[in-house]
Amino acid sequence: MTEPDPDAAQAAIEHCYDQGWSDGLPLVPPSRPLVDRFLATVDRPADEVIGVLPQLDRTVTVELAAINAAMAGCRPEYFPVVLATWEALVRERSTGGGGWQSTSGPAPLIVVNGPVRDELGFNRAGGAFGPGFRANATVARAIGLIVRNVYGIHPHVLEQATQGLPGRWSICIAENEEESPWEPLSAEGGIPAGTSAVSATLLRTCEFVDNRHTGSAEQLLTDFADTISRTGAWIFRHASAGIVFCPEHAQLLAGAGFGRAQVRTWLAEHCGRTVSDLARAGKDGLGDNGVRHASGERPEGFDRLLPSADRENLLIAVAGARNAGISMVVRLFSGWSGAAVPVPARAAALEEVRP
Repeated sequence: MTEPDPDAAQAAIEHCYDQGWSDGLPLVPPSRPLVDRFLATVDRPADEVIGVLPQLDRTVTVELAAINAAMAGCRPEYFPVVLATWEALVRERSTGGGGWQSTSGPAPLIVVNGPVRDELGFNRAGGAFGPGFRANATVARAIGLIVRNVYGIHPHVLEQATQGLPGRWSICIAENEEESPWEPLSAEGGIPAGTSAVSATLLRTCEFVDNRHTGSAEQLLTDFADTISRTGAWIFRHASAGIVFCPEHAQLLAGAGFGRAQVRTWLAEHCGRTVSDLARAGKDGLGDNGVRHASGERPEGFDRLLPSADRENLLIAVAGARNAGISMVVRLFSGWSGAAVPVPARAAALEEVRP
């Protein structure tokens, strides 16, 4: 076996930087044999178009996705998850409009369900939103590189984020189905439980709720309602949100008789602010375009954050460790499609591509 040449490897990495392909971190140089190993994991033509951004006249193909997944540091066997993630994001209305270029700099939230979590080593327990796991980190990064290199959306060019979101291309979690009291998120999205699948949407930001001392479901939900209803997060008449519950919080709620539907109903009824609260923030009225400002129109229900208890307005998942009552509120960029995308099984191909 030939010893790796670190100087040649460094030169290849620097070449990737020189081409403008990098998101700031080193890339894996995408050789033809490596990209072919990615393509071998899926039954799809390399030139199949899987994404279009009409305003930029740019298209994504399976091969271009494979090249960027390779550069992101994915293993070839991750590629079916990358494609399922991309398909889930394409289903979101915002990604076909201006979502990737928005001034808020939204981040994809990727939730993985089913056997693929263990097969490929996705983290579903402690540190679910943090670093340290190759599958989580590189699948999310692959999406960012596709947006950058295929759509051409670079910071200071077509990307218009005012400040952006920390971790914009790194929020990939696996659901902790084993400690969740509810069915998998993907089952809500139409994929049978026990099937590998991905759900995804765009987020504006994440905010933790630390409540480890109450045994009351309503007190716990009141804490979440307060966080969700923060006036700084309100831009339009209504908003959408999500919660990634830790197992401890999810089990407390389930023990009190709350399923996902009951959680959504309770929060839809309690998430909001008084007119005086909104007035202090200069958001007590609505303009003709539905944007909040001072002293505009006040239609019925304008002080409610969630327009209804529909699941498209409130994504609920379970991830993390059962070691403290700490959960994460996520702010959806717009409504979530509610759909999940299956990850096709390619066991034979995966055996062929593993080194």
